[in-house]
Amino acid sequence: MKDSNIRVITAETAGFCFGVERAVNLVYEQIASGKKPLYTYGPIIHNETVVGELEEKGVRILNGPADLEKAEPGTVVIRSHGTTRAEQERMEALGFAVADATCPFVKKIHRLVQEAEEQGKRVIIIGDPAHPEVRGIRGWCRSEPLIFAEEGDVFPNTAENEYFAVSQTTFNLKKFKKIVAKLKKNGYYISVVNTICNATQRRQSEAEAIASQVDAMIVIGGSQSSNTRKLCEICRANCAKTYYIQSAADLGNLGFTPVRSVGITAGASTPKKIIEEVQSYVRNKL
Repeated sequence: MKDSNIRVITAETAGFCFGVERAVNLVYEQIASGKKPLYTYGPIIHNETVVGELEEKGVRILNGPADLEKAEPGTVVIRSHGTTRAEQERMEALGFAVADATCPFVKKIHRLVQEAEEQGKRVIIIGDPAHPEVRGIRGWCRSEPLIFAEEGDVFPNTAENEYFAVSQTTFNLKKFKKIVAKLKKNGYYISVVNTICNATQRRQSEAEAIASQVDAMIVIGGSQSSNTRKLCEICRANCAKTYYIQSAADLGNLGFTPVRSVGITAGASTPKKIIEEVQSYVRNKL
């Protein structure tokens, strides 16, 4: 249903963050330089459209150590999420040229956990243990860190260790604060660095504010994008009609009912052109 009077609010923070844009640009620089074969270690970002465009240009994805061992040596780009120390060293040992697109904010966490261990502290990572960023951070620790994704995961502390906690950069800020409070309540002697990046915090705050004032909320992002899923959680808590899509093409299947106002936000791996296509669809076809 087309409604020329529909009010559309698009988040200013929607779309590529600094780290993602830097990573994608680095891959295109390698393409332009004629580097072949050219690989990314895992999808360069969690956006199927971007990854597909790179594959069309000859960029191959290595999905882990087994792929790395079998691949013809060439240039491999470490994705924005980073990787483990062991995997990076293995790339070099096998003769690959390594172009490191790890987000600088993630690299900072790698340095922080190493320094904490040098000071005799045990590391705690607050984040999703299955997420590639958390897996990478874990791989820069010399001893096994504790990883907590939910407040309920935190168990009572009986050890005398001094702990040092960091967060996945795209983690939900409110959930992070609750987990930290639970750690302290459960007897952890802990120092904490909030390593959720500023862009993530601004994106989450803005999404919450917009969702609380519109009739429907659209969240755009890749199906594997952790930060987009968290945006969706935040929006759904404030707007019952919240829709998680990957592109404008998905909107036709969602069964939108007529609304007077729509909010739009997008995860850090969503290209500007996809956001613009969704804006156009909402204004011209709803």
